Amino acid sequence: MEWTDEGTIIGLKAHGESAVILEAMTREHGRHLGLVRGGRSAKAQASLQPGNAVSLTWRARLDEHLGEYKVELLTSHAARLIAAPVALYGLGTIAGLLRLLPERDPHPGLYEGLSVLVAHLDEAEMAPALIIRFELAMLTELGFGLDLARCAVTGSPDDLSHVSPKSGKAVSRRAAQPYLDRLLKLPSFLVEGQGGRRPSPADILSGFALTGFFLRRHILDPRGLREPPERARLVEMATRAAANAPPGESSTA
Repeated sequence: MEWTDEGTIIGLKAHGESAVILEAMTREHGRHLGLVRGGRSAKAQASLQPGNAVSLTWRARLDEHLGEYKVELLTSHAARLIAAPVALYGLGTIAGLLRLLPERDPHPGLYEGLSVLVAHLDEAEMAPALIIRFELAMLTELGFGLDLARCAVTGSPDDLSHVSPKSGKAVSRRAAQPYLDRLLKLPSFLVEGQGGRRPSPADILSGFALTGFFLRRHILDPRGLREPPERARLVEMATRAAANAPPGESSTA
């Protein structure tokens, strides 16, 4: 068995004295693991870093075997990402979520989303919003997508401001008024047509609260899992940013 594919490294584990087991999100073969002989050498370590884009050739006698990887570096992102805490926490968060997918199950949309995310993970103003959008994409891929296109009560796509925790559907500002204490806030950067506006710190905090609620309900809690610790650090950063934001930036949709 043999194939060649592109992938983004999301994890590494030492194996024996000199090898590593490399975990990558690939374009056509999903989240896939393979053994890299000599992967712990100084020469190899520069290429075998989480976030790097690589070309992978996988070989095994049988499809169900772990197999071995031959790795060629395509784009090195690690040096750029390691200097930014938001990038390290973001990559750890996304890797933890991707491990919830069945191994070797293709998800080309998530692969493309991961590639875009890695390219901007070190941009503090952009990365949190992209991570939240990726979490929404994960919910959709796992069969629990939210309906944020129109109001669940009126059917209108206008002035959407909240989400029902029961149905996962958007609610307009007017329809939400009697139930504000029961609804989740919908930050405007997740509403169609509003994506170009820079999210406020409070928007980001509301976004993490929204995706976190549904990730826990549908994916983590049923499996007895906790959210990745890196995600908790992202939420802490968002909480501090919202608390320190000027008054004009502290409001959400």
